[in-house]
Amino acid sequence: MSIRSHLQRTAVAITTSLLLALPLQASERTLDSANGPLKLSGTPQRVVALGDSALDAALSLGIQPVGTLASRGGDDVPDYLKTTAGKITLVGSVREPNLEAILRLQPDLVLASSDLSRDLYAKLSLMAPTVVPAGNSFQDWRETYMTYAQALGKQEEGQQRIAEIDKRSAELRQRLPQGQAVSVVRWNPQGPVIMSSHLFVGQLLSDLGLRANELAAAQTQKPHSDVLSLENLSRINADWIFLATLNPDGRKALEDARKQPAFTRLSAVADGHVVTVDGQIWSSSSGYLAAQQVLDDVEKALLD
Repeated sequence: MSIRSHLQRTAVAITTSLLLALPLQASERTLDSANGPLKLSGTPQRVVALGDSALDAALSLGIQPVGTLASRGGDDVPDYLKTTAGKITLVGSVREPNLEAILRLQPDLVLASSDLSRDLYAKLSLMAPTVVPAGNSFQDWRETYMTYAQALGKQEEGQQRIAEIDKRSAELRQRLPQGQAVSVVRWNPQGPVIMSSHLFVGQLLSDLGLRANELAAAQTQKPHSDVLSLENLSRINADWIFLATLNPDGRKALEDARKQPAFTRLSAVADGHVVTVDGQIWSSSSGYLAAQQVLDDVEKALLD
């Protein structure tokens, strides 16, 4: 073999080994989004996650976004995501994303929520491909999660995460008392609202064989009921009530309500079946990490 041939073969071998050592890049893919088909390729490096569910999805799939929004009712990322998110730049709130702050981060992918306005979508799309999941807050949470997973080039990992939740739910269902009626109530300073049973948490509770409160099941057009007066408080009653608050004002209002006879007359209260839970998870978020926490809460409440 000539020296030239030997050098060529050596160069090919080195190039091949280097290519094999590189992380695999996500292939070209087309997403079904709220704004039509969206073509993406490669692995995003600078992701901005606009909303708790988008942030939950990215973190659960091993992606550290460079920016996100303050959660609903708060001034930081949700408590349940803080440790995993680490130091992350806030680019506004759920109610008002800051376009200039997002632009400064030079994103190569924006993960938005399904309620993103057309106007904001048009502006964000000029900065980077912007993913808006199809449907609305009543969409099966798995479909929304998989939209984010596909956008991130993590479709296989996304399927694995969903399979983990489905498996855990099926196992937990076998251990839980069946047919129990449940209410998920968010307590605001203005008063309580009952969350629709068709949202993320309601979907999980249904998978566990738990029955929705009648008023919660009737909320098919809005994410929650109108504010209920103390006179109508009996409408939240169920075998189990999960009470969620989003901020200190809501917690103070709840403590005041606990002193009211209308509250103490609820059978769930008398039975000791009222559980306080994190409102950022139970009434505002969705995703793999949120699902694990909801299942933890249910298991602790109904089985401990």
